[in-house]
This record gives sequence, structure tokens and C-alpha cells, in this order.
Amino acid sequence: MHQKKQPSTPDTKPHLRPLVPPPQPLARQLDLFSVDAPYPDNGTLLASPGHSAPPLKRPVSAPSSEATTGAPDLRPAPQDAQPPAPLLPVAAGKRRLQIDAHVLDYALLRSKRRSIGFVISDDGLRVTAPKWVTVVEIESAIREKKRWIFAKLHEYRDRSARRLQPQMTWSDGETLPYLGADLTLRIRATQVAGIEYDPEAATLTVCLPVDASEQQLKDRVLGWLQLEAKRVFGERLPLYANKLGVTYKSYALSSATTQWGSCTADGKIRLNWRLMHFALPLIDYVIAHELSHLREMNHSPRFWATVQSIFPEFETARRTLRDSAQETLPIF
Repeated sequence: MHQKKQPSTPDTKPHLRPLVPPPQPLARQLDLFSVDAPYPDNGTLLASPGHSAPPLKRPVSAPSSEATTGAPDLRPAPQDAQPPAPLLPVAAGKRRLQIDAHVLDYALLRSKRRSIGFVISDDGLRVTAPKWVTVVEIESAIREKKRWIFAKLHEYRDRSARRLQPQMTWSDGETLPYLGADLTLRIRATQVAGIEYDPEAATLTVCLPVDASEQQLKDRVLGWLQLEAKRVFGERLPLYANKLGVTYKSYALSSATTQWGSCTADGKIRLNWRLMHFALPLIDYVIAHELSHLREMNHSPRFWATVQSIFPEFETARRTLRDSAQETLPIF
């Protein structure tokens, strides 16, 4: 079971679009487990977290010992020096850069953006840069941001390690996170199958035949959680849509392992049912986030102003979802 331990004024008629809309992404999504810097300008919130480099500068090479002394450094290595560990080959699609005593592998993606951006993910560092910027300039920008990059890589590895929690055990008395609090699982052997939630006692009683398998118990609980998700999302979506003055076409549950939610340009919203493990403000933040994409299909300052207009506490919720979510989610 889970171990205990989550500006301009917007258009008032967003559903009206010109006959020939300007180029824009077909969908925006809010993803799980990512490291981001405030207000990335080139990707999906949390899905493509990024950090932009300062204005491009020509790199200045550090002087070598030969340049400063007039001759190469031929001093022998200390007798007790150990040979460095052999490096793994550079993975396909990656580049390698030596930064001080560190070796950094990164992926380089060319795009139409106007600045250099950095993204940290399961694959390490990804650099996005305009086509006209040289590799020398890109690697100079990486060196200038090395402290941020190495800090975020270390942070991401820590979070990935915390995700390796023991899987839940499905037994009487274990707990399950539900709407930000612990829900105690009770199992009752009866001939009639059923499930009963007691909010006062914070218990979920599952009635199953005595010979029922653990998988049957798991399926019953997950089915109940998904029904609860459909109910709660169905109640919260209209509240925030009315506040924003937008109309969504439909909504559905998602079981994605990498996205909290998504919104298409034609108003189709998907929300991850596992949000039901979190407190209601985090659910409301994701809902407000996705509905705001019906005004702004991007993550510009206009978008964040739209989110703030209907969910003023979005910064706190966003930070909590980013920093603590993986510690709350049980491993099924």
C-alpha cells in the first residue's frame, strides 16, 4: 500500500475564431513529474519546462597552460592518481560537452524560437535553439547556465528516485490517498459484491466473495476512483468555465502516465483520473489551466494572466503539483 510521508484583457468570446486561424498548436497539455523555470515561452507547461539563456555572446576561450607559459604542461601525473572511468559512448542524437570536471550529454533541437532554451526531462538536457545560432554559441550558453542545468539535473534524478516506491498492497487496513487525505481500505467477505465510502470515518469498504482475488479488489477500487473522478471533474469544470466565460466541447478521463491534462483547440478536455489522489485545489488548478487554453493556446504572459483571473493561487498549486506529486501518488 502507499507509504505515508502534491497584459492584456482576454477575449470575452473565445469560441469565435476567424475563418483562417493563425498557426497554433492543436493541443496543450499539463504533464507529470517535470522540472521547469517560470513561464517558459516555448512549450507546454510542465510538459516542456524550460529556461532561456541570456542574450547570445561570443564565447571567450579559457587560456591553456601552453598559451600562458609558452610551452605545454609536461609535468607527470601524481604516482597515486587513478585513471578516470571510461565514458559510455555518446547516445544517438546527443552531443557531448566537457564542463570543468563534468561531462554533459545533451540533445540539440533546432526550432523557430528566438532564443536558446533548456529543458530537463527523463532523457537529460535538451537544448532548443534557432537555426542561425552556431554550436559554439549554444555551448557557450550552456556553460553560462551550468549551475542551473546541473542543479536541475540533480533535482530531477532525486525526484525520479523517489518515484521508485514500493507498490501498494491490497489488504484490509491499508491506506489510499483520496482528495489529499488518507482513505482506509476495509475488506468484507460477503456473497454480494459492493463498495461503500464513509466520509465521516474516511473508510472505503469493499465487499467481495471470500475467494475473490487481489486483482478483483484492485479493479473494484480503481473503478470506484474513476467514477469519483468523473463526478468531481464534472462538477468543477462548469464552475471555472463560467468564471472564464468559455465553453468546452467535451471532457473525458485519461489514464496517461505523463500528463495531468490536455486541451485541444476545438474544446476537448482530458483530465487524468489520478488527480483524485490530490487535494481539491490541485484539481481545480489543472482544470483552470486547461480551460484557460480555450483563450490562449500557449503559455505566454497572457495565458498565465488568464489562469490567475479564475484561480489566483495558481502559483502555489503549480509548485505543489510539480514538487510533491510523485510522493503522493501510490504505485499500483
